[in-house]
Amino acid sequence: MTSDPTNPLLAAPERLSGRLLSLDAYRGAIMLFLLSAGFGFREVARKFSDSDTWQFLATHTDHARWLGGGAWDMIQPAFMFMVGVAMPFSYGKRREAGEELGRQFRHVVWRTVVLLLIGLVIVTKPGAERTTFMFTNVLAQIAMGYPFLFLLSLTSERSQWLAVAVIAIAYWALFAFHPLPAENFNYAQVGVRPQMLDAVTLPGFFAHWNMGTNAGADFDRWFLNLFPREKPFDFNPGGYVTLNFVPSLITMTLGLMSGARLRGPSTPRNKLHWLLLTALGCTVIGCIAGVTVCPVVKRIWTPSWAFYSGGIVVFLLACFYYLVEMRAWKRWAYPLVVVGVNSIAAYLMDIYFREWVMERLRSHLDFAIEGDYAIIFFRTLTLLVLWLICWWMYKRKIFLKI
Repeated sequence: MTSDPTNPLLAAPERLSGRLLSLDAYRGAIMLFLLSAGFGFREVARKFSDSDTWQFLATHTDHARWLGGGAWDMIQPAFMFMVGVAMPFSYGKRREAGEELGRQFRHVVWRTVVLLLIGLVIVTKPGAERTTFMFTNVLAQIAMGYPFLFLLSLTSERSQWLAVAVIAIAYWALFAFHPLPAENFNYAQVGVRPQMLDAVTLPGFFAHWNMGTNAGADFDRWFLNLFPREKPFDFNPGGYVTLNFVPSLITMTLGLMSGARLRGPSTPRNKLHWLLLTALGCTVIGCIAGVTVCPVVKRIWTPSWAFYSGGIVVFLLACFYYLVEMRAWKRWAYPLVVVGVNSIAAYLMDIYFREWVMERLRSHLDFAIEGDYAIIFFRTLTLLVLWLICWWMYKRKIFLKI
């Protein structure tokens, strides 16, 4: 936790210098979306199952069961991407200050360990007899990819694009050449209930990316059982796999290249053009790959998903860069920056504090706010309370950093 009065984060947003303010605003927007818990749209949609509007809103405020993904599924890719964008700025300043490479790498290792430990604490439920060794949450995924991302940051952009291609092809091959289960395989033993079967199992060649029987799931049945456990690991209920951090490096490397471009000497217009062309190219590649070589599945971060979602998160950065940096809408960005500069604190509030706030609000206001749409009011009010906490920390120069 820091309270350094020389920290440029402590200035009013319109006077911040030396930082990519659009990245702080982008990070804040994603964090606020996460803290909103989807504004309760999913719950309302269940009451209006015949409403196309509510079903559309529910689709974009919940995770896709397997194929594809809406707005809610873009939260984690945005997190991974922004880690990459920030790296050229944070370590670039260290290099310009004369910090030696060895010390930078020690900081990378420290950050990796801390993020990994926080990730393990989060997935270990209160009252558990021992640590739950699972590595699929966003902090653990960032931690496992972070040292590799740092090493990539020392190379040229051409080498980084080559790394993206190698990762995509190698990870595709790992799944594509993994043996399929027998035709009469009982998917219930890997957590696939009968009512889920049609949604999470695919025909033909795409069956290599089915839930519970893919290369990543089989790896976890070996890897996770190397750790002490209360009971043997058989499957992840959501189909997520530890190896997701490998293709997630594609997303993070797209961020790394974007950050280097934005920190570079080119004109703002050229920087924007690069972002837009990269976003378009990645989205097209992801869509074509998604119907030809492997399905678009976020839960196992298929290469097609990495490019498809990568294109979208690059495009979002382009939008924020245009509005905040080029059009100078910095006062508009203030509510977002307040959260964006304290993203770790906001993330922990989402995990540990959001539902508690919601319950307290319900205790005092449930008698006055009733009806089918009450959940939207309470989710919105909870979001406001959490934003006010971030604002209070911002005004008092309290920033949780690793």
